[in-house]
Amino acid sequence: MSPEPHVALDTVEEALREAMAGRGRGMRPFVLGICGAQGSGKSTLSDALAERMRRAGVSTAVLSIDDLYRTRAERIAMAHDVHPLFAVRGVPGTHEVSLGLDIIATLDRGRAARLPRFDKAHDDRAPEAAWGEAPAGTALLILEGWCVGARPEVPDALATPVNDLEREEDGDGRWRRAVNDALAGAYQALFDRIDMLVLLAAPGFEVVRDWRIEQEHGLARTAGAGAGGVMSDTEVERFIRFYERLTRHILAEMPGHADLVIRLGRDRAPLSITSAARSR
Repeated sequence: MSPEPHVALDTVEEALREAMAGRGRGMRPFVLGICGAQGSGKSTLSDALAERMRRAGVSTAVLSIDDLYRTRAERIAMAHDVHPLFAVRGVPGTHEVSLGLDIIATLDRGRAARLPRFDKAHDDRAPEAAWGEAPAGTALLILEGWCVGARPEVPDALATPVNDLEREEDGDGRWRRAVNDALAGAYQALFDRIDMLVLLAAPGFEVVRDWRIEQEHGLARTAGAGAGGVMSDTEVERFIRFYERLTRHILAEMPGHADLVIRLGRDRAPLSITSAARSR
């Protein structure tokens, strides 16, 4: 019998409390990484867990890796200087990783840290007036995102395109090599700061399309007719191709080193919850 949906939250909370207790007090903030494909429910899990921890008296902040996206102007410059596909946000290389490292370093010193926000409707970083804040003395930082904790592929794996986008717009592999090189660099410094890693494992990349389209339909209902920033189904089809290679790699590789693996069904309900041996 599959676990009830709330069991996933209960299990993550229990494992988190045990890990935090085992590390002791008076140290830098505990960083919990939550990884999951688009539409897998990682933001929902992160917010629910943060609320529970705050109610229990644990000063908690949530940072999405999406909020670390480079500005639109920076990505346009990358598209000109490195590869045209870098104009589209999403893959490693399109985040300002140094900003995330600075946030953690500030929290490590016991100080309050500003948390950036990315405005997806305008495809650009939000003004600083709209940013959030992690308070001084934050004890728990939840870092969530689709590629949080990901490791680079071996170079030979990059030779064969995984979809039409790579085949037709990255025929020489220059973009995917640059993405992989970025992931192997500063991203690993950020992910090395994770104390516990949770993977929400989709049943396969094929369902990500449906989940992402469902998300866009929800955004359209919330924003109202004619609102900007909402993608059509055709636009989603293209958009998820940017994420396909690394999503497939994560689903194959991360269960071997994540602390907790929650395998999901097509309806996002947990099918199984297992602990995996750490290799870091």
